Amino acid sequence: MEASSTSLKRIKFGKLKVVRRHLLQRYEHQPFISCLAGFYSCRWKRYQRRRTEPGKCCCKTRECVFFPLLVGAFCFSLVFLYMWGEAKNDYNFDWYNYGNLGFWFLWSLVLLVVAAILFMYIALLLVLAMCLLAEGQQLYLHWSHKIGTFLVLGFSITALFILSVLWGDQWKTVRLSFQITAPYLHIGAITIMVLLSWPMALYAIRADKKVVQVVIVGPYLAILLFLFLIPLGMYSPCIREEGTLGPKPALIGHRGAPMLAPENTEMSFQKTIEHGGDGLETDVTISYDGVPFLMHDSSLRRTTNTREVYPNDTAQNAALFSWDTLKELNAGAWFLKDKPFSCMGSLSRADQNQAMNQSIYKLSNFLRLADSQNKLVIFDLYRPPEKHPYRYSWINRTLEVILNESGIRPHLVLWLENDMRSFVHSVAPGFQQTMGTKAPVEDLLMDNIVKLNLAYTEMSSEDIRKYAEANITTNLYVINEPWLFSLAWCSGAHSVTTNAVHTLKNLSQPLFLMTPQQYNIMWILTDLASVLLISLIFALHWWRERSFSCCAHDGGSMLESGTYNKFRTELSNMPAVVA
Repeated sequence: MEASSTSLKRIKFGKLKVVRRHLLQRYEHQPFISCLAGFYSCRWKRYQRRRTEPGKCCCKTRECVFFPLLVGAFCFSLVFLYMWGEAKNDYNFDWYNYGNLGFWFLWSLVLLVVAAILFMYIALLLVLAMCLLAEGQQLYLHWSHKIGTFLVLGFSITALFILSVLWGDQWKTVRLSFQITAPYLHIGAITIMVLLSWPMALYAIRADKKVVQVVIVGPYLAILLFLFLIPLGMYSPCIREEGTLGPKPALIGHRGAPMLAPENTEMSFQKTIEHGGDGLETDVTISYDGVPFLMHDSSLRRTTNTREVYPNDTAQNAALFSWDTLKELNAGAWFLKDKPFSCMGSLSRADQNQAMNQSIYKLSNFLRLADSQNKLVIFDLYRPPEKHPYRYSWINRTLEVILNESGIRPHLVLWLENDMRSFVHSVAPGFQQTMGTKAPVEDLLMDNIVKLNLAYTEMSSEDIRKYAEANITTNLYVINEPWLFSLAWCSGAHSVTTNAVHTLKNLSQPLFLMTPQQYNIMWILTDLASVLLISLIFALHWWRERSFSCCAHDGGSMLESGTYNKFRTELSNMPAVVA
């Protein structure tokens, strides 16, 4: 008898769940749900939507299979956007395309815009999907969005693969960027987990089986715990005790100020000096008749008008031209035509006229300018090609110009070339001997090295501190972005080589700087606030489910008194709106 009574109650409770399901049917027009379904599924017409009971499968099998692809596209597009955004410091992509295509175009900027658009598109789809799930709606991604998802996923994976093959060092830049952005990324990730707690709690609490609840909540809590503890493994030289930050690194203009004037020209170096640069960096080549001049590329094609003047010799090595030929070339018109930097400021009419009349700069004139302004100089010295008259006397000829023709004070010269270093030191002991690679401190001291000139990807606060203890300073190149300059500052770099003296000079302190105590407070408060919010969300869903259970208990009386039959009759008479 008791078994029959229990079975009857189960049947009645099952009928009550049917009533609840009918109550969840959406016969009236709901703008919010209609908008979500319209953007996600391209279904804009009013129709009777069948709401999925939380805890049940939210969509058909093919949609369940496709949803992880949507999440994967979001993750890969986010990684690519972040990587490409941090890689703005370098222009290898544009230089590579220029070398292969022969003309300048800001491919890096275009690619950054495309990556941002694709990420926002896929992020919007994911947000719509989560909102639909939170409302208990079935997912149905329109075929056009599925194609778009595949395109975003394919583009992001292909781009990451190509960048890894051609410029694998960019991953070092990304790792360095975490020392600045990690605290903010941590807060962002915690915020996303708090937002996801709403649908997670909804489906977990209303799930029928414990196994389903574990499958839903288990991975979520594991990821949340990982995010809570990940700050334990974070390191940043910008998290330091108050008063321990060193002086601001000196700024050395990379080929002058190439964002404001044609590189390696007198105007470019004057712009560096005007904006308070502490040093000048350049590249030195020796002409066929023995005149050292400033030129970075092996040919004259990019930075001069040699195509118009000597169209048959555009590929010829710059060192094979005589100085009489070189000094007649225009070295500034290309700058206004090609605009090699996306962040170039608008030049005044006077600057444009000055840039149009720039010519190739002699080393001796460059050194006189630096000496008159008391600026350090550092340069890469290129050895002439085979059959060049100065192939074997290139260093002697350069020293002759520095010591006898320019009159620059020796202590302003940072000598970088490693060949014949002992000879150079004996002839010019006043030069600051500079090494381009890391080496043991003992070896550096034996070679009279007083400065290291390193790529920023080799940045290490420990190494910089170790060398500084031996009175060996460190210069990092090429640093253009404020965040990277901030990291170099916190790491203790003595100076940086940059294209953006006019921008970095305005930084009065690193972009990110806090004490360990401040960082711990931020970290702990973020975790505690997220725990409180997530707990409240789960408690709210649990309370709502408990309230419904109480209604279900009272519903037994309703069923026995015939109220259910009356309600079902009224419900069946309600008009349904179909597509």
